[in-house]
Amino acid sequence: MVSTRLGEPTGGNAALYLAIIASEWGLWFYIWLGGRCNGAVPVRDLIGGRWSNVKSVLLDIAVAAGFWLVWSAVAIAVASLTGPSQAEPASFLNPKGPFEVVLWVIMSMTAGFCEELVYRGYLQKQILALSGSPTLAITVQAIIFGAGHWYQGSKKVIIIAILGALFGLLANLRKSLRPGMLSHAWEDVLNVIPIHFP
Repeated sequence: MVSTRLGEPTGGNAALYLAIIASEWGLWFYIWLGGRCNGAVPVRDLIGGRWSNVKSVLLDIAVAAGFWLVWSAVAIAVASLTGPSQAEPASFLNPKGPFEVVLWVIMSMTAGFCEELVYRGYLQKQILALSGSPTLAITVQAIIFGAGHWYQGSKKVIIIAILGALFGLLANLRKSLRPGMLSHAWEDVLNVIPIHFP
């Protein structure tokens, strides 16, 4: 892959997407292995158990949709308060062509599932178990989640950390990661809509 500007590859992003998908599922596997140890919480319980019926599926979808609207409004409000980012745009990550769009959707769904499990499931619950403070657990995981997006610039880190706190609050209130997973995946998939293919 040849670079025309710092961080902007001229080739496609398929290899990058596949690496991200693999690393996300690698983290999931690590947590799954930990959940198989004596006394550890299994992944299914970190997520919030299984859906018991169609009504519970529809309720989680409705909560996810409502939450997506709320946190979209919060993201817009925080972005207007922080002003435009001076960081290089991350547009080099955008898919180039139909095959990469398919990989983008798979990567987005993977991120929705795995990142919610890692940050709001595993990390938030570990910090809660150590500190006994839901506020501290939500705050710390949100800061780490935001910092993981440093490549988007410091202003985006602030926005993403605030959104991470909202996801943490949702997980704490619902005692389930399912609505957050659905909202997270939906938002990441939507990021592909404005792409114009060459």
